[in-house]
Amino acid sequence: MADGQQERRKYKRLNAPVYCRPLGRSMSASQELPRLDVGDISMGGIRVYTDDKHKTGDRLELELFLPDGESITLDTTVVWVDELASGTPASFELGLKFQDVAEADRAKLEAVLKEA
Repeated sequence: MADGQQERRKYKRLNAPVYCRPLGRSMSASQELPRLDVGDISMGGIRVYTDDKHKTGDRLELELFLPDGESITLDTTVVWVDELASGTPASFELGLKFQDVAEADRAKLEAVLKEA
């Protein structure tokens, strides 16, 4: 870290074998919700790649798929957005902060992160 800079993250970021998809969209029965690739994840938030445009402060509900086949639903807030260069697999990179995670879901996420 540069002089004078402090690590602002409360939780260690890890690469874990998870992926997610957004919830709450209205789509026809023949459409499938897009899968969002996870860049890294911690107990406090997640970095995802998407083609959907969002702005800081947007609320997103995600279904997070765990390695054992289970999933958990997470409410998140967009804390940062980076537009990616054309030709990359996604248009945007988002930093999402988890909001009010249920205790059972927190325990499942913690177990996955301990294994990563």
